[in-house]
Amino acid sequence: MEIQLNQSSSGDFVLLGIFSHSPTELLLFSAVMIVFTIALCGNVLLIFLIYMDPRLHTPMYFFLSQLSLIDLMLVCTNVPKMAVNFLSGRKSISFVGCGIQMGLFVSLVGSEGLLLGLMAYDRYVAISHPLHYPILMSQRVCLQIVGSSWAFGITDGLIQMVVVMTFPYCGLKEVDHFFCEMLSLLKLACTDTSIFENFAFVCCVIMLFLPFSIIVASYARILRAVLHMHSAQAGKKALATCSSHLTAVSLFYGAAMFIYLRPRCYHAPSHDKVVSIFYTVLTPMLNPLIYSLRNQEVMGALRKGLDCCRIGSQI
Repeated sequence: MEIQLNQSSSGDFVLLGIFSHSPTELLLFSAVMIVFTIALCGNVLLIFLIYMDPRLHTPMYFFLSQLSLIDLMLVCTNVPKMAVNFLSGRKSISFVGCGIQMGLFVSLVGSEGLLLGLMAYDRYVAISHPLHYPILMSQRVCLQIVGSSWAFGITDGLIQMVVVMTFPYCGLKEVDHFFCEMLSLLKLACTDTSIFENFAFVCCVIMLFLPFSIIVASYARILRAVLHMHSAQAGKKALATCSSHLTAVSLFYGAAMFIYLRPRCYHAPSHDKVVSIFYTVLTPMLNPLIYSLRNQEVMGALRKGLDCCRIGSQI
């Protein structure tokens, strides 16, 4: 029996996917691919602008470039494999590929969640302690913030990947998802996974509520600082600088909490897959749009870049 389990654990998994080949779902697939392309181009462009324009070499834009990098990696982790499987008609993914995909996904989601939380702290320092901002948000502090976000996510991803992929899997090994999602994989295990599922739930709670508590605490202090400002115009400007971040936080945490913090009896694969599309493809597309269209400095850098391209083409 043990030999059979080991042999089955080394075989391919089958990703059932989210789309069929009906006309309606072909249209939905095309829409997802358009959103994927926009997300890809938007995040690459934002990283490029932040890197090239000296005016954007500030802590806030450094964090934003890291957020775009995470989003870029996130859309490339799941969507290309989904598209290849859909277009080729092959739904398989290797055992190793499935483990890598799951580990990358968990790592990136964890890193993005914590980074969004720490970006709220950056906004708090900028608004409440503007004179001390260069000291409190020095280059060393920024690197520590980004490094801790990546380390937190990668550690969680590695732990979950190693544990989940050491479980024995048997039967058809059909994953009812469009990527190797952890909860969907655990349903296929040939052993009791309840202890690990409880552990994973605790990890999800920590990964969500630790940065979320930082966000709540930071914005509570920001609101208090704004209420004590003598100029109403200064208060509006301070809140405007936070609006993009709050929008990104709402999109990310709303979808993540819906997926991972609901009781198991309310989980439906169809709902989970649709919401997963939302925060693995749609949110990475919206983030660069939110931070660019509502930000005059980024739009200024974009216009400057377009002017340089126009002048270069005329020479």
